[in-house]
Amino acid sequence: MAGNSQRRGAVRKGGTKKGQVAGSGGKHRRGLEGRGATPPAVARTKHPAAKRARAAEKAKANAAQGRPTGKSGVPRVGRKSDEGPELVLGRNPVLECLRADVPATALFVAVGTENDDRLSESVQRAADMGISILEVPRTDLDRLSANGMHQGVALQVPPYRYAHPDDLMDRVKSTAEPALLVALDNITDPRNLGAVIRSVSAFGGQGVVIPQRRSASVTAVAWRTSAGAAARLPVARATNLTRTLKDWASNGIQIVGLDADGDTTLDDFDGSVPTVVVVGSEGKGLSRLVRENCDSILSIPMAGPVESLNASVAAGVVLADIARQRRLG
Repeated sequence: MAGNSQRRGAVRKGGTKKGQVAGSGGKHRRGLEGRGATPPAVARTKHPAAKRARAAEKAKANAAQGRPTGKSGVPRVGRKSDEGPELVLGRNPVLECLRADVPATALFVAVGTENDDRLSESVQRAADMGISILEVPRTDLDRLSANGMHQGVALQVPPYRYAHPDDLMDRVKSTAEPALLVALDNITDPRNLGAVIRSVSAFGGQGVVIPQRRSASVTAVAWRTSAGAAARLPVARATNLTRTLKDWASNGIQIVGLDADGDTTLDDFDGSVPTVVVVGSEGKGLSRLVRENCDSILSIPMAGPVESLNASVAAGVVLADIARQRRLG
């Protein structure tokens, strides 16, 4: 018994233990070779980082083509961005945008929405314009509006493509007409912006420039107010409005600011030469630096007790007078 027994824990020299004990005896060398460095997370298809990267690329591609990014086709709720699409909510606003030929990319209608004349016309106009018409769950529209005030319909409008201030100058130089541009300073109401765009287009102007910050943007409201002029007239965004005005002045263009206390009245103003009209807000007026870079400050004579005009109205009056001078000259 003692001669046949083996001490517990000892290893038999000719062992019959299954499987590889140590090494491979030179066999399966390829299987023992190193596989190199671990790939980065974004390169591993099932890693969360790779999934996030693919989602970001897809969202970027959708945004570039104006396509919606939500699961059901409705854009996701998030921080508002000037570079992203805009949603117009409500039956009247949507119909007004479609009547004004606002360049929309999709019309969303909530499932089970009760039909009326406005909705029928919106759907018909969207179909005629080649706009995608998508039926979506009502909850998707609920989360996009305060108190669910979407009335079962929403219109997606792509971001406006702004020109560069240099593009406006090139446009001026390519025409035989003297320059007539409008710069907006402290104008934060998109309806005023839309009305100015409409007036500039009506009176032969070549474009509008707005500052990149503290200014109204060309939203669906501005599109609607411009009565389609925003599709024909370029609007540029200036990183620094004062610097842009200086650059334009160096090209031989007079810079004229509008203010009720101006040193020159419209009756004495010569608008036959290349001109940039700078319009400030009704409350704040022109900012200090912009005012200092104007060649003159123009006022509009008033026949009544009104102290000042709305910014877009004042711009329209001056532009109309400049157009009259150029017709007669």
